[in-house]
Amino acid sequence: MKVIVLYHPQSEHSRAVEEFAHDFTRQHPDAKIELLSLESPDGSHFAELYDVMSYPTVMALRDDGELLKSWSDPVLPLMNEVAFYATQ
Repeated sequence: MKVIVLYHPQSEHSRAVEEFAHDFTRQHPDAKIELLSLESPDGSHFAELYDVMSYPTVMALRDDGELLKSWSDPVLPLMNEVAFYATQ
């Protein structure tokens, strides 16, 4: 499984997202979280593919791309919630 965070690096939420990813990696060294900019071609395609309409969005995906859980809110989810999916 993988966890991806779609966000705008030049937005008011960017610092919170980047700090969340940094702290998450420090607290869960065996888990991985990927930051994906909506301003990149990959991020734009990814948002379109999963019909993401609000940002930042945290998404837990299976290796085959199936969406298991997503959180879309300016308030990021609890790290333990994300770690459940990132360490599977």
